[in-house]
Amino acid sequence: MKLWSGIVLILCLTGHAFALEPVPDRLVVLTFDDSVKSHFTVVRPILMDYGFGATFFITEGFDFKTNKDDYMTWEQIAQLHQDGFEIGNHTRDHQGISEENVSEVEEQLEAINRQCADHGIPRTTSFAYPGNQFHPNGFTELSRLGITFARRGGAPEYEYKEGKGFAYELGRDHPLLLPSAGDARPNWTMADFLRAVDQAKDGRIAILQFHGVPDNAHPWVHTPEDQFRAFMKYLSLKEYQVIALRDLAKYVDPRQMPDSYDAIINQRKLEIARKAE
Repeated sequence: MKLWSGIVLILCLTGHAFALEPVPDRLVVLTFDDSVKSHFTVVRPILMDYGFGATFFITEGFDFKTNKDDYMTWEQIAQLHQDGFEIGNHTRDHQGISEENVSEVEEQLEAINRQCADHGIPRTTSFAYPGNQFHPNGFTELSRLGITFARRGGAPEYEYKEGKGFAYELGRDHPLLLPSAGDARPNWTMADFLRAVDQAKDGRIAILQFHGVPDNAHPWVHTPEDQFRAFMKYLSLKEYQVIALRDLAKYVDPRQMPDSYDAIINQRKLEIARKAE
């Protein structure tokens, strides 16, 4: 009995998957990209009213440093952290990861980490690929820099313009390449939103990607405030559990990775093609 108890303790301490919490149905991750000012003025109070968690992915790209009509200040970003939300990394210059620029990943991420340190925000452990542009050569560098979870968009399974995606499947999706179940668009209806969140069942987790509410600087990914309020009200009424990306660590050990990062991607693409036929 003592030997078995010791084995269980060791397994728990080393983070084996079966020692973690089971994934409940209706588990949703909320993420917000690009440091948009409405994250603070509109999104923040709505989420706080419902008690929802979320990750805000911060970049100093675009005209962040000079345009405070459309982008948050670092003081506002720090307040989001103080409110209990996660601050994630979206690179200094909103630079996606490609085969050619992997050597620049450290510089891009550490610039945001330095700003976080200067404003009392913990070092980032979650990452979102700017422009949803990723390359597997970046996985090693992201891990070395302390990133445990990284979110992409709905591509390459779906075209970017559609805003469609798949829920995260534990053990099949690479923890540094988590898909967005939905990437909100200006013309999204409740049906589009439901298509994304209804996937949160049978061990799958729906990760949602939003930009500004509103997003005046990037109108192609703008979400109208009334629509966003309706989406959040639905999650509350249907008793969804809404968390930040970092909270996935309750359910999955990010060190456990699939043998192939793109096997599940290729399988989904085949399924889409069969349905189209």
